[in-house]
Amino acid sequence: MARKSKSKRKKEYAKLIQEVIARLDRVSQNRNVPRNIRKATTDAIDVLREESLSYGVRSSKAMSILNEIINDINMPFPTRSELLLVVGILEKIKD
Repeated sequence: MARKSKSKRKKEYAKLIQEVIARLDRVSQNRNVPRNIRKATTDAIDVLREESLSYGVRSSKAMSILNEIINDINMPFPTRSELLLVVGILEKIKD
């Protein structure tokens, strides 16, 4: 029984990570977003794709990268809202 719920949780985490990667990719492709913010989103995507790390570690590292830039004064408001949403999704992922 525990194995089944663990497998189900892993599938859920994989789905959440794919959603986050898609959202971050849209931000990283937006030329209206400052370069340093696009770079941070790309770095977060790279961390989330690092399969040698557990889901929780990937999530924590990506949140750390995003939290560093979330209060950047040059960030467009819609981008900040999107990144806050992404961080909220990542907070659901635990080891």
